Amino acid sequence: MDTVRIALAQINVRVGDIRGNLKKILSYIRTARDSGVDVLAFPELAITGYPPEDLLLKPQFIQDSVHAIDEVRKLTGGITVVLGYPEQASGLYNAAAVLHNKELIDVYRKHYLPNYGVFDEERYFKSSRRVPVYKIGNFIFGVNICEDIWYPGDPTRKQSLLGGAQVIINISSSPYYSSKVASREQMLVTRAKTYSAVVAFCNLVGGQDELVFDGHSVVVGERGEILARASGFKEELLISDIDIKKVLRSRAHELKRKKAPKSGSERPEVLKLKAKNTRRNKKSSLKPRITEFSGVEEEILKALVLGTKDYVSKNGFKKVAIGLSGGVDSALVAAIAAEALGRQNVVGISMPSKFSSRGSVTDTEKLSANLGIELRKIPIAKAYNSYINMLSDTFSGTKEGITEENLQARIRGNILMAVSNKFGWLVLTTGNKSEMSVGYCTIYGDMAGGFAVIKDVPKTMVFRLSRFINDYYGKEMIPLSIIEKPPSAELRPGQLDTDSLPPYDILDPILKAYVEDDLSAREIVALGFKEKLVKTVISMVDQNEYKRRQGPPGIKITTRAFGKDRRFPITNLYRG
Repeated sequence: MDTVRIALAQINVRVGDIRGNLKKILSYIRTARDSGVDVLAFPELAITGYPPEDLLLKPQFIQDSVHAIDEVRKLTGGITVVLGYPEQASGLYNAAAVLHNKELIDVYRKHYLPNYGVFDEERYFKSSRRVPVYKIGNFIFGVNICEDIWYPGDPTRKQSLLGGAQVIINISSSPYYSSKVASREQMLVTRAKTYSAVVAFCNLVGGQDELVFDGHSVVVGERGEILARASGFKEELLISDIDIKKVLRSRAHELKRKKAPKSGSERPEVLKLKAKNTRRNKKSSLKPRITEFSGVEEEILKALVLGTKDYVSKNGFKKVAIGLSGGVDSALVAAIAAEALGRQNVVGISMPSKFSSRGSVTDTEKLSANLGIELRKIPIAKAYNSYINMLSDTFSGTKEGITEENLQARIRGNILMAVSNKFGWLVLTTGNKSEMSVGYCTIYGDMAGGFAVIKDVPKTMVFRLSRFINDYYGKEMIPLSIIEKPPSAELRPGQLDTDSLPPYDILDPILKAYVEDDLSAREIVALGFKEKLVKTVISMVDQNEYKRRQGPPGIKITTRAFGKDRRFPITNLYRG
């Protein structure tokens, strides 16, 4: 075997849909085998979907996963398949089945269990330190799982330098955030160069609750060159031919320059697989496919579109409703939804009050026409006046203020949920991360809904994405009048966001420093911000944890999103 054909099945699976996932996996095996593939890899926990969370505590769920592995085994004649699943042995393991010629040859168990950010793997799994490699003729490959390759050293070191593996197959479910794609690939390049081995990284793709998995599976040559790279945010079968002799020559050359690793008892276990694929010498030549990375705005937009599409469809909805205010946040959400679901499946609900400007009403009409979505108008003045009259005795002797403002938001929330209840449409909320951070949102009002598309998108990025959409399509999808007008909740005459908040180009860097980077007030002030403003913003963030805890899930696109990515106590008196 001078040349080995490897395929990475970058698939979109559903958590808990073992039968549906199995059907897709079997289809990809057939396609790969017809393409002359020798070794085919699927993502981490592809059988169950990732993360399965407390489904892993159900014994039947584990049994069903194991039965699915056995069904895959029956279809592996003439091909080797690496497939992630939960294995029940002396405990529960995040594992990879190595299937070859209709046999379960071995099970690799994950070493490093991430337990930070969105990950809770130590809650469910045991870790292993066993390091096997697999040999087919003169071809040797190692398998490891996601986090295992993020750490320098073992198991990758043992598999390559001590076990002789020319190729390391890493199966992953690595979730997306902005800036991660390039940095993750750079890590893989470093591992390939350090251990003079080809690294084949197979990543999951698709949306799962708050997470989006971006794909971008890649094959990195032993000298750090990119041999093949899959697209981002869509399913793909990435096939690459590996020149085994070239890898061995490169390794021999590199080991002359480096101190050779000591041999001995720490050498990996070598499991020999019988070669049976007689079609190997009849393969047609393969042109490498290297998909280029997207720019920042395009990448984030693709993540939001995929996350929205999968959350809606995987939860059994077909249409969505969005409250359209004439502002940039709801406009962006509507544009994302139209792209994700098709314009025929998006309904905008305009709910003007006596404080809504004429411009906002006409902007909403223009936006709906540009996107081609249905627009329904439900004025709230009568309902608002009824509430004010109903509460007049109770509120007697008090001044009008934020309570009366928030009544409007809560009336709108009631209307959206009524429409949702009547027609079975999912309500998409429109609050951004800047607003959610400081509580500039109304609980049971504009926070009411089923999915918060831009929950993790700072306001400054909202503007960038809105302009990018117009540039991307080459026409004004989101009216410039929406993008350029000063942000306002329009709950009282002449209201602007800056009445309550600092300008967003100042607020957002402070929020990033505090929420995402964990800097203290003193450290943020040292960056050049005024102390009084910093302390005010921090206080607003801390005091509004109770609101965020009751909000709908939303798509993670930053290094730290609210939700299970950032967990702070509601009852909390620490200020620092």
